[in-house]
Amino acid sequence: MDTNIIRQLIEMFEKSGITDMELEAEGIKLKLGKKVSETATAAPAAAAEYIASPTRPQEKPRPSGKQIKSPLVGTYYRAPSAGAKPFVSEGQQVKEGDVVCIVEAMKVMNEIKSPFSGTVTQILPADGDMVQYDDVLLIIEEN
Repeated sequence: MDTNIIRQLIEMFEKSGITDMELEAEGIKLKLGKKVSETATAAPAAAAEYIASPTRPQEKPRPSGKQIKSPLVGTYYRAPSAGAKPFVSEGQQVKEGDVVCIVEAMKVMNEIKSPFSGTVTQILPADGDMVQYDDVLLIIEEN
């Protein structure tokens, strides 16, 4: 396993709310853990609800339309590079096959293409957000 991948996993672990993690790949076993203070274990009820709930709190209501979901876990980017024009904006027309965003996983930039044509009605994650497999990224109303 590449040391850069291990570093990235550690960084992601440190930023997350996860306290323990084990990973075994390519003959390497990685075990990470965080010390949890007593005050941290008395988490507010809202945090507990967030962890227990499969949907995120204060999520915008989703309009009708077709969903483009993340095919992998990674970091969501609206544009090809920092300061560049976003691939798409709300209200914009897209064609089947147009790149609508990037999901970065382990330093690999994965272009996400629209599987259908229509109008982008909603972009759910913010630029730089972590997304999970099957998270809805965009909603497109077919024309």
